[in-house]
Amino acid sequence: SPTPVVAFLSVTSKVAASASATRIFDIPFYFSSNEWHLLLEILAILSMILGNLIAITQTSMKRMLAYSSIGQIGYVIIGIIVGDSNDGYASMITYMLFYISMNLGTFACIVSFGLRTGTDNIRDYAGLYTKDPFLALSLALCLLSLGGLPPLAGFFGKLYLFWCGWQAGLYFLVLIGLLTSVLSIYYYLKIIKLLMTGRKQEITPHVRNYRRSPLRSKNSIELSMILCVIASTIPGISMNPIIAIAQDTLF
Repeated sequence: SPTPVVAFLSVTSKVAASASATRIFDIPFYFSSNEWHLLLEILAILSMILGNLIAITQTSMKRMLAYSSIGQIGYVIIGIIVGDSNDGYASMITYMLFYISMNLGTFACIVSFGLRTGTDNIRDYAGLYTKDPFLALSLALCLLSLGGLPPLAGFFGKLYLFWCGWQAGLYFLVLIGLLTSVLSIYYYLKIIKLLMTGRKQEITPHVRNYRRSPLRSKNSIELSMILCVIASTIPGISMNPIIAIAQDTLF
């Protein structure tokens, strides 16, 4: 399937589902909270574990991100379970705002690379830094942010989300979230290592023949990528306003 379609479905489906959950689970499910809490906890655990385990086996960047997104929705479910108490919904919305920029930024990098090389294989990204340092660094930053490494947006989003879960007593879910986050960082770092390699024997013909576009001719995809990378990397100074916006959306 075309990469932009995958990106659209990956982001919009999760945003729509998360937004609906903040309303649905507060009203008809209130009187059976124990039942739907248990159901969501099982769903969160399965999403975090299976999504990341399957993602680590993929050779396609699109499929890797698609399965990684399944793991990401598991983190979001923690905020849904916490609910209105302990800023659960606010932490979920905050993380979703960061997730949109991280995910779209990553897909924009993949689209940009695919348009120039015609490949989606992870191995074909080897040595990209030697040809296009800007694209390689942009992709690396988005992946590290998805993994939740400080001081990037994903770290602050997960920190807020996991802290709310911990405060609400969801210790097991938070521990599973931390462990699967480490797992995701592992396979993201494997890709980043490929991007940064300078060994000629590892660089594929796709990168050897890669043609970098000049700065003045950046297209809409690359400009969008730049905006998403910025939004994925400088959340520290904007964290409090974003949390305030997330809390305001609930009323």
